[in-house]
Amino acid sequence: METLEFIIYPDGRVQEKVTGIIGKSCQEVTEAIEAQLGRIISQEKTGDYYQENLETTNQFNHHQTNNYSW
Repeated sequence: METLEFIIYPDGRVQEKVTGIIGKSCQEVTEAIEAQLGRIISQEKTGDYYQENLETTNQFNHHQTNNYSW
């Protein structure tokens, strides 16, 4: 499950935590929100950021062989 968590501190700082999004696509998800929040002071990427989103594809090759005996 994809979640975005924001903690707003009394001094105006905002901490953002993204979970459930694998790879660099989390930046695409949060880009617009971060632009509205203002200046980013620091970022800490989690292990999920560095994982690759692997898609597995199964490919089957079917060859029909006709064996005729005369």
